[in-house]
Amino acid sequence: MHKIKTMLLATGLVAATSMTPALAQTTLTVSSWGGPNHGINTHVWPNWGQWVEEATEGRVTVEVVSDLGPPNQQMDIVADGIGDVTWMFHGHFPGRFTATQLPELPFFEAISSEKMSAAYWRTHQEYLSAANEHRGVKVLGLGVHGPGQVFTRERVESLDQLEGKRLRTGGGVMSEIANRLGVSGVALPPTQTYESASQGVIEGAFLTLEGLRSFRIAEVAPYTLSLPGGLYRGSFAIVINPDVWDSISASDQEAIMEVSGERLSRLFGEMMDLSDQAGVEFAKEKGNTFTEASSEVVEAAKQLTADLPDDWVERMNSSRVDAEAALAFFRKQLQELN
Repeated sequence: MHKIKTMLLATGLVAATSMTPALAQTTLTVSSWGGPNHGINTHVWPNWGQWVEEATEGRVTVEVVSDLGPPNQQMDIVADGIGDVTWMFHGHFPGRFTATQLPELPFFEAISSEKMSAAYWRTHQEYLSAANEHRGVKVLGLGVHGPGQVFTRERVESLDQLEGKRLRTGGGVMSEIANRLGVSGVALPPTQTYESASQGVIEGAFLTLEGLRSFRIAEVAPYTLSLPGGLYRGSFAIVINPDVWDSISASDQEAIMEVSGERLSRLFGEMMDLSDQAGVEFAKEKGNTFTEASSEVVEAAKQLTADLPDDWVERMNSSRVDAEAALAFFRKQLQELN
């Protein structure tokens, strides 16, 4: 009798096990092109990965992989399924993105990258997504880097002194401003800037304060010309392969978006704010010189770039985006968040 009960119990356990659906497990492979000490790897991915795992009760996890490809191939890496998730700089894809240049325009409200990234996400959801420029990937978050400044091998105190200099540019509004300044722009990803400067290929760079440390700019371009609010910003997106996204259950998709969207955008912007601070501290330890632009230089920069917002609106006319309304909405978000 005891043996029969044991056999029946075992049979029942097998049946119960076979009736219980297997716990679905998904590991998202993140392609990350920043160096190991870059804030994207030390701040964004660890925090977001933890949020995703907690939100999905462990059904979705995040694994970061480096060196899947250079910065200007990240969108294709995800679209083609080589990686599942990545961060991409829109300026690396000339001719592809116009709507995303909105937050790159100079002299908006003086505001943190965290808050501007939140305003950017809201504007994208309300207006910019209609342009459908991220075809082939799904957008999980958006962000901007800090105010773009000018880093040079020799001290520069005015915009006129930049004319003819070979400076690194990264595309987007940044490159347009460089052209207007008479700069001989050299298109390079930030990861190649140190090597190009150390070899004398370029005489400096348009980059952000975080690049002083993250990309070792302080070691090859020890002079910074700083403009309040910067000459430009840079636009980024965090994206996922749509097939991978579709393979995740609807409930887990919802859970992931609760910790992505504006929350992830703010996390990205916060990382840039912290990285800017670290960059300045690093550069000062190296003995770098920071020159605050005079009021005359700032006014000259504003006059030089005054038509850029109208130019952006005009270039967006062929899209399905109400560009004037998007610009006004973005400015309103910045005011409310500041």
